Amino acid sequence: MWKTILRRVLIMIPEIVILSVLIFVLAKLMPGDPFSGMITPQTSPSQIHALKVEAGLYDSWYVQYWHWIVRLFHGDFGMSYQFHSPVVNLIASRAVNTLWLSLLTVILSYALAIPLGLIAGRYEDSKRDKAIQIYNYVSYAIPAFVVYLLGLWFFGYILGWFPTSGSVSLGASGFFGVALSRLYHMILPAVLMALISTTGVVQYLRSEIIDAKRQDYVKTARAKGVPESKVFSRHIFRNSLLPIAAFAGYSITGLLAGSIFVETVFAYPGMGLLFVNSIINRDYSVITVLVLLFGILNLVGTLLSDIILSIVDPRIRIE
Repeated sequence: MWKTILRRVLIMIPEIVILSVLIFVLAKLMPGDPFSGMITPQTSPSQIHALKVEAGLYDSWYVQYWHWIVRLFHGDFGMSYQFHSPVVNLIASRAVNTLWLSLLTVILSYALAIPLGLIAGRYEDSKRDKAIQIYNYVSYAIPAFVVYLLGLWFFGYILGWFPTSGSVSLGASGFFGVALSRLYHMILPAVLMALISTTGVVQYLRSEIIDAKRQDYVKTARAKGVPESKVFSRHIFRNSLLPIAAFAGYSITGLLAGSIFVETVFAYPGMGLLFVNSIINRDYSVITVLVLLFGILNLVGTLLSDIILSIVDPRIRIE
């Protein structure tokens, strides 16, 4: 297994190189540059020219790419033109917020998806199953940003139950005070994200349970007089966990890279909001590093899913 994991990691290296080239070139093809917003009637063209020369924007793209890669290997991700701060410090401060939000979302997602999938699969074609299927279709059909906006409007502005922006209240103090305030700010966006991210897990778990109920080993267990509760828990449920394992890696890394909409709607200071603001302000240093980070997270998610899948079912080996 360890040899296979090492081989997969080595395969990821050329994928990351190709990804980094595409990201850098596409970022350079974006209209404008980081200094476009600094141009005013009082700005001297020589000043803008000097800034571009200092930033190396007149060099060939492959020269700029090489300098960028060398700096990355030295831990220098560049400076943010928008925030006038090192990119590594900026991303590190925002990554903490996104990490906690994603972790809470994953917990809530599986806490909701697993019971729903179990009920729908065990009581196939019942009223409970049909109600869960309707919920599944509706949550899949509604765009995520619509759910976030409606939730923010109703629970944040109309009812006033939850804060509508930020990650920590200004008056929070002390370790527990800050922790409770952070949790309070995360509850609404995490619940909304969880509600619309359960579709795949519920559907696959339901299908696996329905399929497992018709397998020969289940029929044999029932013929031997094994109680139905044990048949379901020890045979059907255990063998239906494979889709949960397959989704686990993608869920963890996907939420880290895919919280752009919810962070933008709730003005939550995480990597998603930082990414949107960087695009608006053409902050190339932040854009390229964030997109590269998101791409690497997707590759890592694929690897994690395969590893978890092999742990859940030792018969499965990563090829």
